[in-house]
Amino acid sequence: MVNVYEIITDRIIKLLEAGTVPWHRPWAGSHLHPRNLISDKPYRGVNAFLLAAAAYESPYWLTFKQAKNREGTVKKGQRGYPCVFWNWVDRDDPKTGETTQHPFMRYYTVFNAQQCVGIDCPDNPLPARTFSPIRCCEDVVAGMPRAPPICHGGDRACYTPSTDQVQMPPRERFEKEEGYYTTLFHELVHSTGHESRLARPGITDSILFGSYRYSKEELVAEMGATFLCGHTGIENAVIDNSAAYIASWLRRLRNDKRLVVQSAAQSQKAVDYILDRRVECDSS
Repeated sequence: MVNVYEIITDRIIKLLEAGTVPWHRPWAGSHLHPRNLISDKPYRGVNAFLLAAAAYESPYWLTFKQAKNREGTVKKGQRGYPCVFWNWVDRDDPKTGETTQHPFMRYYTVFNAQQCVGIDCPDNPLPARTFSPIRCCEDVVAGMPRAPPICHGGDRACYTPSTDQVQMPPRERFEKEEGYYTTLFHELVHSTGHESRLARPGITDSILFGSYRYSKEELVAEMGATFLCGHTGIENAVIDNSAAYIASWLRRLRNDKRLVVQSAAQSQKAVDYILDRRVECDSS
């Protein structure tokens, strides 16, 4: 395994030095942003971000009242999502008599179409493809000690430390099986930083997106994912994209290629944890 770590690190550094193609997301998402089912208007600002982060395939949302008006209802036990609404109100100053405008905020609750029953809704616009599991990769995922739950759905891949859960898009949305596994490996490497596992500062601490520590954690996760791809023999299908992803974060870190080697050390600890230091892979 030590040779795999060294070989993959060297290959990534050479790709970085040679220049890499732009990184692309290896799964297909809906071409529709979150939008209201009744008005068909897309949500904007923070609402678009929050609703897109929910693990639902359908981009359509509606209120409880809108569902009722459509002769449908929200499934029992479902919890809605807040939508923030900003507006301005006129207020008269009793002393001066002047009218001034003041901002106010209110919110209402919306539900995804998949949380409802009895409502006609457009089908998901993207057809699903057949997914063929790669046995060796499945063995790695199944063999991880104290692994976090892995949930499939929605349009995002992420690890949430507060719930210790990995969220993945449906397998069928990925262009290639190898892209699915490198994405899942990436999130599982993140999960090794949980306080119940390796307690890595990039996960246990509260950090801001795009910050120095966040960027370093992304390097660790992608290096670890590439190591696992090398371990399972699928790295040739994904290493160009992995190198491009690493390059995108290195630019935030002043393009210091030494960080690749430093991140590789932490990545190795994460991969050793996932493989339980004893897992051997039969790539036949």
